[in-house]
Amino acid sequence: MRRIANCLFVALVLAACSWSPRAQRPEDLALTQPLLLFGEVHDNAIQHAERLRAFQALLARGARPVLAMEQLDRERQGAIDALMRRTPAPTADEIIAAGAPAGPGWNWDFYRPFIALALQHRLPIVAANVSRDEARRVMREGLAANGFDPVVPADVLQAYGREIVASHCGMVDAPTAQRMALAQVARDQSMARVLQADAGRGVLLLAGNGHVRTDIGAPRWLNPQQRARSQAIGWLEEGAQAADRGAFDLVRITPVQARPDPCAGMRRP
Repeated sequence: MRRIANCLFVALVLAACSWSPRAQRPEDLALTQPLLLFGEVHDNAIQHAERLRAFQALLARGARPVLAMEQLDRERQGAIDALMRRTPAPTADEIIAAGAPAGPGWNWDFYRPFIALALQHRLPIVAANVSRDEARRVMREGLAANGFDPVVPADVLQAYGREIVASHCGMVDAPTAQRMALAQVARDQSMARVLQADAGRGVLLLAGNGHVRTDIGAPRWLNPQQRARSQAIGWLEEGAQAADRGAFDLVRITPVQARPDPCAGMRRP
């Protein structure tokens, strides 16, 4: 009886946390809100395949959201719009070339199918990212000088600062990490503005898990009404901490992507 009770307790906890087990198909995710934020570990191929299936299922159900992408720089929106008005319609590769001419290290094999689907269904494509050049200006001049909200909760800056130090293998000092955190906040605010601007139609945002987190990411910058109409889905890898799993409205867990040690080349003798 104790074992049965324990199993029931675990099941109730998972349900309360909107847990989405790996055994469940991604196309069966309970996507119930018009503003959807699909997170990712950028190099995880399984996660990209799952997200594409979820997008296809969403379209099959009749949804026609705006496709917003971290991978496209917002300063290139005019070039994207010009292509979208063109006859004949552009290809996915033309959209990529227009929206990310600098090619900042994205594996476009992962994102091209999403753009192709958006073009096939005549969905608007919106660039949601703050470019590297704009991010450097934010780090140098601050948020307000570049049109962003400068009032940032301390917990957001502290959490981003810790994440930046960790992701740079401890090779970034605290003051630099805080300036870099401002750039991440600018990106989150940019994504939130895109979500709110097209809330009437609905939006699917593709972005890294950090930008999708409800505690520090783009959802933090939505107004209460739009936050209530949004769902943040984290695609995490096995071994993710409980605190990370709890930072999303829904969670998908996938195997860890095989990758070399990112810190190997940064360690000093």
